[in-house]
Amino acid sequence: MSASTVSALLAPHTPNGREEAWRFTPINKLRGLHQPETETTSELHFVATLAGLATCEELSPSDPRVAPSSHTTDAVAQNARIKAKFVSHIVVPRDEEITVPIRLTRNSPNGEVSFSRTVIEVGAHSRSTIILEHFGSGTLGEDLEIRVGDDADLTLISTQEWGDEGVHVATHAALLQKDAHFTSIVVSLGGSVVRISPTVEFFGQGASCDMFGLYFATADQHLEHRLHVEHGQPNCRSRVTYKGALSGFQARSVWIGDVAIRANAEGTDTYELNRNLLLSDGARADSVPNLEIETGEIVGAGHASATGRFDDEQLFYLQSRGIPDVQARLLVVRGFFAELLTRIKDDTTRERLTSTIENDLGMAE
Repeated sequence: MSASTVSALLAPHTPNGREEAWRFTPINKLRGLHQPETETTSELHFVATLAGLATCEELSPSDPRVAPSSHTTDAVAQNARIKAKFVSHIVVPRDEEITVPIRLTRNSPNGEVSFSRTVIEVGAHSRSTIILEHFGSGTLGEDLEIRVGDDADLTLISTQEWGDEGVHVATHAALLQKDAHFTSIVVSLGGSVVRISPTVEFFGQGASCDMFGLYFATADQHLEHRLHVEHGQPNCRSRVTYKGALSGFQARSVWIGDVAIRANAEGTDTYELNRNLLLSDGARADSVPNLEIETGEIVGAGHASATGRFDDEQLFYLQSRGIPDVQARLLVVRGFFAELLTRIKDDTTRERLTSTIENDLGMAE
């Protein structure tokens, strides 16, 4: 077999938008992130604020410490694994309890294309919170792998606060060992196109995850979140709660929630929920929850999804008590998101995100 043939076989499949995994995504707006021929024009580095004994270093992609442990068929993630010039390796040592958040910030310049790969390794019996922040107006294809050791507890907060021209396509693959607990909080507020695909896979009994998401799409924005939870071990628990608000012409959100319970995953306890609030005409939210169950020996499994318009009766009630229209709408949206915002314990991050939501709501009026 020739070298060119081998290369062709290894090359990622280029989606055309007709595949099930890509049918909601505006392929023509991805700036080539899904195409093998697209090259990195800028290396995007983290500005890291570390705490405790945590470390952050950039390793060669050939370093065995950052060799992929998760499988992916996502074309952008595959491109990132091939094209990233280095791998950011964040390590929280075993038995380390860190009470101050570890903050990792990236700011992508307008017009630049970056592919990145990041591996977060959280040692057994450790406790920590990591905040990933994204700013700028560049184009980013990202492959993120999170390894959570036995009885470790990690909270990962990922914020997408891009400028109007930003494009961000990412996979977040969490691998949980025995009795580990993982909390994922994904907040998508900015950007032209943002597509985040968090996955969780259990590798030991007794592990659990809580996955929260918040998104606010305004005019011409496409915000997409595709989740998959793979229950392949007994006695594991998962909860998914995502909420989105949309305002403005052609504001678009997509939420896909897939949960698979394999035949050997007795004692599984899982539930997923998605709620969408349409604040104006011309906005559209797609919500598709899915359950695949191969055993009846489970604690529980369910899902719920709802998309509704802004409640005019709530608005009227507030206005009848002297609250102006804009302030009344703000109170309703703030109440809708309150459950998720309170999950963010870092005051600086929570207050900044709240302010951004309020500004976006005011601009959408």
